[in-house]
Amino acid sequence: MGNKKKNITGVVYSTNSKFDYDYQNEEEEETLEPKEQDLRIVLDRKKGGKVVTAIIDFVGRTEDLKDLGKKLKTFCGVGGTVKDGEILLQGDFRDKILAKLLEMNYKAKKKGG
Repeated sequence: MGNKKKNITGVVYSTNSKFDYDYQNEEEEETLEPKEQDLRIVLDRKKGGKVVTAIIDFVGRTEDLKDLGKKLKTFCGVGGTVKDGEILLQGDFRDKILAKLLEMNYKAKKKGG
């Protein structure tokens, strides 16, 4: 959780050396069971026109999303990343990922053209 932005409320600057900012603690949602997830698989173009396959709408903890991302990257044999609540895989693997997610009992479908 080290990369998560902290939400600072109220005071922007204080001359009091003992002042401590009040951070809003966001609780992560519990991860839904695979059959309760409603994942979407989208083909997208990132900087430089590179094609990536994005898996979106995952509901749950960041660690569980990273685990799923690692499994899918290994399955497809490609690089990718997990950020901003999405799994991004390099290349067009929509059909392959859809079949794997359905095999893993996830509710998933392709979105877009």
